[in-house]
Amino acid sequence: MDSASLPQVSVILPILNEARDLVASISAILRQDYPPGFEVILALGPSKDDTNRIATELAAKDARIILVDNPTGRTANGLNAAISKSRYPIISRIDGHAEVSNTYLRDAVEILLKTQAVNVGGIMAAEGKTNFEKAVATAMRSPLGVGAARFHTGGSAGPADTVYLGTFLKSALVAVGGYDERFTRAQDWELNFRLRAAGGIVWFDPSLLVTYRPRPNLRALAKQYFEYGTWRRVVTRSHKGSVNYRYLAPPVAVVLNLISLVLGVTLNSIFLVPILCYLLLILLGSLRIGKSALEKLFLPPILITMHMVWGAGFLTSPKRLMQQGK
Repeated sequence: MDSASLPQVSVILPILNEARDLVASISAILRQDYPPGFEVILALGPSKDDTNRIATELAAKDARIILVDNPTGRTANGLNAAISKSRYPIISRIDGHAEVSNTYLRDAVEILLKTQAVNVGGIMAAEGKTNFEKAVATAMRSPLGVGAARFHTGGSAGPADTVYLGTFLKSALVAVGGYDERFTRAQDWELNFRLRAAGGIVWFDPSLLVTYRPRPNLRALAKQYFEYGTWRRVVTRSHKGSVNYRYLAPPVAVVLNLISLVLGVTLNSIFLVPILCYLLLILLGSLRIGKSALEKLFLPPILITMHMVWGAGFLTSPKRLMQQGK
């Protein structure tokens, strides 16, 4: 597609405690091969590290970077604040711990225009730096860890329920009211549901790779996946027909394993068979997908955490959580 025919783009990022990765993330955006031009809007939350100082220094060096305040620190609020500040007809959402290729904007916009979709996105290409992060990345890119979600594991291009991040028609975003600020997590899934309900197409394309930095330790990973499960349950309550049966696998596994453990300990050891089978599956799967001896060692607790904590979050999600999140 001729560069002259491409629209300008507003890149938006919700930023909170991203000191570790922010420079790399913004540098990758600024290197974009996108002649029509773009702006980069950072919605700054009340970070507890050096994030805001780094962001201010980056903005002082490049006029394309615009800073907006997000006093709540909530992702959806920050994204909406950035959208309100944006000047261009295309919105591309990127995170402060993600890195994009030099042609990401051009590729995404061309796919958006070609498919006549309202949102396009690709693969959340998890890539770790430490041995633990590398093991998490392997789990996040495997069906054993995350099921058959194309934006994690890949697949053919086509319409999808949701995609990672996203490059949107701004008019479509505004028409559905932007991000729902009641959601702490699952904002993207919930927004894409409303975009599809309004008649829009959400398009997945595996060529759109975004490097994602996993959580650095098991505690942070557990917190992340508990919130994922908790807020995915909120989506199912908010939008009838949004239940995908693969999302029920973790909570079912939690219940079955818990029953197996309790009955096995209190009644008869034969009841331990289900939980032992689950643990054996995790062990064999870890040996298969692990790329090194350390990964094979780290993967069992990582996979169990991802499954069980996500499921626990889903099962214990309070009915009034959306009201609490206002």
